[in-house]
Amino acid sequence: MKILFNARIYTLDNAHPTVSAVAIEHGRVVALDETDKLLSEFDKAEKQDMGGNIILPGFTDAHLHLQQYALSLQKIDCETDTLDECLQRLEEHVRIAPPGEWILGHGWNHNNWGAWPSATNLDKIAPNNPVYFTAKSLHAGWANSNTLKLANITNASPNPANGQLQRNSNGELTGILLETAMDLVNAIVPEPSIESVAEAIEHSQPILWRMGLTGLHDFDQRTCFMALQQLHSQKKLGIRVTKSIPVEMLSQAIELGIRTGFGDDWLRIGSVKAFMDGALGPRTAAMIQPYDNEPENRGILTMDAEELLDVGRQAVEVGLSMAVHAIGDRANHETLNAYEQLRRFERDRNLPPSRHRIEHAQILHPDDVSRLADLGIVASMQPVHATSDMDMADQYWGERAALSYAWGSQLNHGANLVFGSDAPVESPNPFIGLYAAVTRQRIDGDAESESWYPEQRLSIQQAVEGFTLGPAYVTGMESRLGKLAPGFLADLIVLGHDPFTIPSADLLEMESLATMLGGEWVWKS
Repeated sequence: MKILFNARIYTLDNAHPTVSAVAIEHGRVVALDETDKLLSEFDKAEKQDMGGNIILPGFTDAHLHLQQYALSLQKIDCETDTLDECLQRLEEHVRIAPPGEWILGHGWNHNNWGAWPSATNLDKIAPNNPVYFTAKSLHAGWANSNTLKLANITNASPNPANGQLQRNSNGELTGILLETAMDLVNAIVPEPSIESVAEAIEHSQPILWRMGLTGLHDFDQRTCFMALQQLHSQKKLGIRVTKSIPVEMLSQAIELGIRTGFGDDWLRIGSVKAFMDGALGPRTAAMIQPYDNEPENRGILTMDAEELLDVGRQAVEVGLSMAVHAIGDRANHETLNAYEQLRRFERDRNLPPSRHRIEHAQILHPDDVSRLADLGIVASMQPVHATSDMDMADQYWGERAALSYAWGSQLNHGANLVFGSDAPVESPNPFIGLYAAVTRQRIDGDAESESWYPEQRLSIQQAVEGFTLGPAYVTGMESRLGKLAPGFLADLIVLGHDPFTIPSADLLEMESLATMLGGEWVWKS
């Protein structure tokens, strides 16, 4: 047994909201109380003086692409203010890359550059290498001519269903691939081995621990799951992972009889992930009314309510919950229509109501704002998206943006709210998410500037719960995760400053001084 004492511990347990000491044994919390009482009660325990620092339950990122994030740490960082900066980074890489070797990058956002990039930009710098850069949104790709040739994409190639090969006014390919068109290149990019993904994930863990993360919900696919299982079997998995099932693999999951919650406290099955639309950045999020100044564009709806309902029925009959990517107001409307019918199906079949989710829920029609709470659907949202996307939302959605990233409205109606980052779309640092949730101000902006739709701001308590209690609830782990209480897993972080009292801007500078998982320190600064 060990006792951490001389700390200010925020338990998130209503029975004992703050204490100064915690006793831990066999990976779980045994008791919490004031220092004198615990030291007296457990006088033979190992004692660790926390020096007056702050302790919180460990944070969980409820929406992250772990394989893509881990591998992105090895790619060219394309998240630059200008196109020229990105191309300069490519030029530096080309100098050391052998001819014919794939060059991969991630993070560009054409909205910040003022225009779409093109294959020509890449061809001038890397004529002898296939180059492929994924956009920050992960809903667009940027390829050079070598890559297009390897993928057999020509000016005569048709657009795939629910995707687009961007063309210029002459009908020529620009090198930009939207939504499912990206699959044409993804199919030929060298697939990383399970071993290389496992290694990349292992190397990413200390970065995540330093950020204060002890858990995550992963939305990558089979290779990532295999890598996670490999790490788990080797006792190298040092973060608690809830793993989604791609909707394309639902039939295999049904045949195997896999259920949501199968696994252990380190690696367990989550929900079936389906996509209803695209994203805001490339204007492929499905909208009820057209994008502002684009009268012909309502985005791309990849499924409708009937199609999603069919998938949902198959899932719930075998005990699998659903997690549906929906960004535009039409995509969310269709998703909620499907969930409404799915709830009826669950009742008619005497099935327990699953903890279904909507991933992102970035903009809702006014008539749909209360429906997540009414239907018991979890709002899985990413606060940092609001502060990154606010300018785009105003430009493309106009006045409709008043109900975008509307966390406050969801809590006011009684919805369960869970927070994540969508990394590598954004940084997985939860303190950036906390800042975004409580300020709704740009990270790189003026701290005195006006908040964007300030009525949607949250208290720091509500924001912290979105990274702790919320993720535990949606995964059915609320009896042992998300707060510090007797019998709960001893996952916690140590902070040098109190996030409940410091100025909001200081959240951006915070990181964990020490991170504990299952009663063992995995990170110390």
